[in-house]
Amino acid sequence: QAQLVESGGGLAQAGNSLRLTCEFARFFSAYVVGWFRQAPGKEREFVAGINSSGDNLDYGNSVKGRLTISRDSVQNMVYLQMNSLKPEDTAVYYCVADRLALRRIIPTAAHDYVYWGQGTQVTVFS
Repeated sequence: QAQLVESGGGLAQAGNSLRLTCEFARFFSAYVVGWFRQAPGKEREFVAGINSSGDNLDYGNSVKGRLTISRDSVQNMVYLQMNSLKPEDTAVYYCVADRLALRRIIPTAAHDYVYWGQGTQVTVFS
């Protein structure tokens, strides 16, 4: 039973933009949701997270200033706007939800997120 469903991945030229979308089950409306990514041969990397009220955000160091996370609490959607894409952004991007409800801080460790989507591939070419 899919509870986090990503869409919006694909091919993009360096410098261009992509927008990822994740539709999540209503169950996660009180949870931090966010994005991780994993490139071939590399560890999973925290990309961005947003708390349930949308007033606390955090980003991985490698994406700060280029990627923006946002959340629609009515539609139960979370978005990742990816600007100024670089080839090193190439990875499978996973939508994730926190293991604890109503947490204000944004956890950045993969083990704090027990709910993962199937992933969507993003490939950036130069």
